Amino acid sequence: MKYNKLIRDNIPEIIKNNGKECTIEVLNNEKYIYYLEEKLKEEMAEYFESKDVEELTDLVEVAYALAKAKGYTTEQFNDMRQEKCRKNGAFEKRLLLKEVTEDGEEV
Repeated sequence: MKYNKLIRDNIPEIIKNNGKECTIEVLNNEKYIYYLEEKLKEEMAEYFESKDVEELTDLVEVAYALAKAKGYTTEQFNDMRQEKCRKNGAFEKRLLLKEVTEDGEEV
């Protein structure tokens, strides 16, 4: 069966331990970023299909890998996230923006 999708680091060993063979390619940075972005879409779709919180862990792992591939450490990425929360808040208050008006007119 052909896949052409990004996999976690231990998957080739798991496949081998199950008595199967696999062919892998080590990607250059450009291809790696492309396949990480594809993986992000895949994991997001899996979450929306299942609504399983475990799928969110895959989303976070892919986000960390994508940030690293773009030259950021996990710490820098987390610092950026925290700074954005400090400036704009998080999503804890469950706020839904319904409308913005200026001088009585919608903006």
